[in-house]
Amino acid sequence: MTIAPENPSAKEIEVPEGHVKLTIDGEEVVAPKGELLIRTAERLGTVIPRFCDHPLLDPAGACRQCLVEVEMGGRPMPKPQASCTMTVADGMVVKTQKTSPVADKAQQGVMELLLINHPLDCPICDKGGECPLQNQAMAHGRPDSRFRDTKRTFPKPLPISTQILLDRERCVLCQRCTRFSDQIAGDPFIDLLERGVHQQIGTAETAEIYDMASHTASGKPFQSYFSGNTIQICPVGALTSAQYRFRSRPFDLVSSPSVCEHCSSGCAVRTDFRRGKVMRRLAGEDQEVNEEWICDKGRFAFRYTTAKSRIRRPLVRDPETGELEESSWTHALRVAAQGLTKAREGRGVGVLPGGRLTLEDGYAYSKFARIALRTNDIDFRARAHSAEELDFLASRVVGTTPENGVTFTKLEHAPLVLCVALEPEEEAPAIFLRLRKGASKRGTKVVHIGQWTTPAVTKTFGELLACAPGAEAGAVDGIGQHAPDLDQGLRADGAVVLVGERAAEIPGLFSALHRLSERTGAALAWVPRRAGERGAVEAGALPTLLPGGRSVVDAAARAEVERAWGLEPGSLPSRTGRDTTGILTSARNGDLDALLIGGVDPDDLPDPMLAREAVERCGFVVSIELAHSAVTEHADVVLPVAPVDEKSGSFLNWEGRRREFSITLDGTGALPDCRVLDTLGVEMDADLFTQTPSAAAGDLHRLSPAASKAAPSRSAAPDVPNGQLPQAGPGQAVLATWRQLLDDGSLQIDEPHLAGTARPVVARMSAATAKGVRGQSGMVTVSTARGSITLPVEVADLPDGVVWLPANSADSKVRARLGVGHGAVVSIAAGGEQ
Repeated sequence: MTIAPENPSAKEIEVPEGHVKLTIDGEEVVAPKGELLIRTAERLGTVIPRFCDHPLLDPAGACRQCLVEVEMGGRPMPKPQASCTMTVADGMVVKTQKTSPVADKAQQGVMELLLINHPLDCPICDKGGECPLQNQAMAHGRPDSRFRDTKRTFPKPLPISTQILLDRERCVLCQRCTRFSDQIAGDPFIDLLERGVHQQIGTAETAEIYDMASHTASGKPFQSYFSGNTIQICPVGALTSAQYRFRSRPFDLVSSPSVCEHCSSGCAVRTDFRRGKVMRRLAGEDQEVNEEWICDKGRFAFRYTTAKSRIRRPLVRDPETGELEESSWTHALRVAAQGLTKAREGRGVGVLPGGRLTLEDGYAYSKFARIALRTNDIDFRARAHSAEELDFLASRVVGTTPENGVTFTKLEHAPLVLCVALEPEEEAPAIFLRLRKGASKRGTKVVHIGQWTTPAVTKTFGELLACAPGAEAGAVDGIGQHAPDLDQGLRADGAVVLVGERAAEIPGLFSALHRLSERTGAALAWVPRRAGERGAVEAGALPTLLPGGRSVVDAAARAEVERAWGLEPGSLPSRTGRDTTGILTSARNGDLDALLIGGVDPDDLPDPMLAREAVERCGFVVSIELAHSAVTEHADVVLPVAPVDEKSGSFLNWEGRRREFSITLDGTGALPDCRVLDTLGVEMDADLFTQTPSAAAGDLHRLSPAASKAAPSRSAAPDVPNGQLPQAGPGQAVLATWRQLLDDGSLQIDEPHLAGTARPVVARMSAATAKGVRGQSGMVTVSTARGSITLPVEVADLPDGVVWLPANSADSKVRARLGVGHGAVVSIAAGGEQ
């Protein structure tokens, strides 16, 4: 911004190309063409009152609170104009409420009109104390009201979903919620109903069944993964949270900035707590990552920290009774150290940290495995995985940063984005919002290689390249021949390919994507589902990698780590370790004497039966956990750790961007994983120097490529041939599956309001496939030798001979029930028939 000097004899302001010069409240300003008056005034330091205006929503001019006096070409406009819809023009003269009695009177009149029917229930309104209407009524309204008639009332509250409550008489018809649903989320879940004095907001597509007598409406549910954002941007208390309603007053809360732990996006959040208890979460503002939005999972799924299954004290299994009993930290650590030491000297210990770790905790696991346990048998991948994926992570992922890789901003401005084995709305909602924004605002072409036209395909205005599950690698290799327009688009500057963790289930897919990237020049980015996975790669929580992406078989790399850790030369193990499946198989077969397991759910693993058998049969199991689970059920020692709200640290998001957060709830006594492992290491005569997250972060920084004298050489890219395409016979189908955002995940427990807006749990298949198996009840049974799942059938545009199931939803636990995953052949029959 350039402001004219006060001295009238000063040199005339130079106007750059693409800019205009105007006057606001007597000061000359240079502004870019197309900028809204309300934004230009903000840059000048003048805040014009408003309700409908939001920087991330299209202008609406709905509330009229931002009226200003405007003069064009020396002639004043006949009446005040809405500054949130009018763009700057050369020579324009604007007077805000600061200098114009006309503008001030107009704003006071609009405020009086808005307050005519607005209830005086601030003492019981959840918005009271942080309400823009309260603040602006005091600053820009009249001290008294001339309205003496009865105010309009409605039955309240109206539950438009299990987590959103509507108080219609508070609404000022700013249209923020309706514009968010249409422009940002792409879910038509809320709309304006009726006209004139009867106008109000309600659930979408309800006008034809709106009951004027009762003033109620019903129709499509207010069902969206992003509905909670409407609560936060509502400038009054019209939309409130069923979870938070009447639980606290805003001025009683203490706020702490944090980072969401539910996916790899690393969204900024604000955690509000009172008396040592989290009351609510709000979206934080970070224009580089999540802008001002978060998904409902990140907003509402925080009560797992106070669940009854939460472990507060160490547990040690009594050798006589066989039961877990509470113990002191000293005793529990001694028993764990003795058991792990004995196993280390025997057949060894396998380490499974899980994918929900902070960067610092992941590093502590990596260091503990190498120093205390003297093994490379460590793998954070508590999901489907492959050796090909290890090569891909080592060659294409480790070391990437926002400076040298793909970012949210680059996604938004990309000419083309190809999503492979990734369902962005379900697995990385912030990415989905950026793709939709890029497609709607900048014409980004989004192409999905998948099985059916999911909501994400539709809402990103995308194109689906349909293929059978397991055939994705062949589809990628065939782009040049069968989709020349896509191939050409990927050669454009800024084109991006996104690949999800499901690619590990498809032999040859990572290799095919590497070839595609090398051939076209498109940037390639890996998007894991869990928050800690990207950081775990960098921390070396893998059987083939040391911290900083160093190969475990590279002698020079090992020597560098040994020097940094103060170890004798040759101390680090030099043999490639076992992966997750290898660790579990060895533990089940007696080839490993102990397991050290972090937050791992056996039902997430490729073979849950193998995982359960391994934990049951292994000689000694130490579980570092937050809550009771299938692992703690058989553990010999359970060491409780702190959730995100009770510790500090950082996540490394999918971009490679470090997302730091500080402790929110202090004084709970809960310890981070890095502190537990450091103390356990001391009991085993191993010094890790990871007593605190900051100490662990500093130790890891010394091993980062930037701090290294010689950056580690990149590993060879994966080169695996495409797998055999699955063939389904009569009565069979090929299974497609991935997790929905809202499902039966362990971090979503004790949150019924959130569960109420999960998407329906159905089996999807083509019309031709459904015709052959759907019984009179409309149900289908999908089965293997392990078990079966019976669900209602919904017809979708899947290839014939393919069935899609949600992976971890109620009544559809694919891994646990069927023992197979994406691309497997399953049997299908009419519901109830085997």
